[in-house]
Amino acid sequence: MIDYSFNSLKNKVCVITGGAGVIGTSMVECLAQVGIKVAILDRNLEVATELATRITRETGTKTIGVEGNVLDKDSLIAAKKLINDQLGKIDILINAAGGNAPTATTQVEQMDKSNMSELEKTFYGLEMDGFQKVFDLNFKGTVLPTMVFTLDMLESGKGSVLNISSMNSYRPLTKIPAYSAAKASINNFTQWLAVHLAKTGIRVNCIAPGFFLTNQNRFLLTDEKTGEATPRGNKIISSTPMGKYGEPEDLNGAMLYLLSDISSFVTGIVIPVDGGYSAYGGV
Repeated sequence: MIDYSFNSLKNKVCVITGGAGVIGTSMVECLAQVGIKVAILDRNLEVATELATRITRETGTKTIGVEGNVLDKDSLIAAKKLINDQLGKIDILINAAGGNAPTATTQVEQMDKSNMSELEKTFYGLEMDGFQKVFDLNFKGTVLPTMVFTLDMLESGKGSVLNISSMNSYRPLTKIPAYSAAKASINNFTQWLAVHLAKTGIRVNCIAPGFFLTNQNRFLLTDEKTGEATPRGNKIISSTPMGKYGEPEDLNGAMLYLLSDISSFVTGIVIPVDGGYSAYGGV
């Protein structure tokens, strides 16, 4: 008889990049609750270790913080050795590191006659250094950890990779071209790698969150002084049929499904978790 619980995940070893962020923290809490041993990879070892200590105490599942830079392959190789020594061979990788930055954001949503004389506020004023940093963090920061942390899965002949993209990958928001382009690249990479690895036993899937308040987008969606939604934030809420932002834990059901043996014949897909945003035509 097929086991339709998440028992197949118990005692697995998972690496999650960006695991100390708002969404990552919720994911780690969920993973530990179902018995998955988690390595929280973060550039800030102190924050990752503090979170890991709390989750270990609350769930009884061994969770560790590991220092690592998703844009530095040598750093990731060193992190993998530490994870193998402390937790064992890696079964699961969640690529949750990412984010946007003001340096890769235009000041205006659309160009028109009123702002053509202020090109510095438009696409033409973007500095390539900022654009490149955001693109690299999101896309290259998914590719490099996958190169390193799936090697154990190749040896075992089984494993699961879960990438995190965004609704921006389907319907790019104004102002954030680098972030949108990178998330679209993650969707494509998910499909490409799923095919490339299909016969190795490694499955590769992706979740595309809708709109969640995080440390990276808060400056765009809420007014720093009042805490109220900005005009941009109000646009997002009005375009989301459920009429609200997602909560971090809203992603965890899709995550457990894609990581577990319940989805053993599923690879190369992107699941929107977006409150209906992708289904709504605006009227």
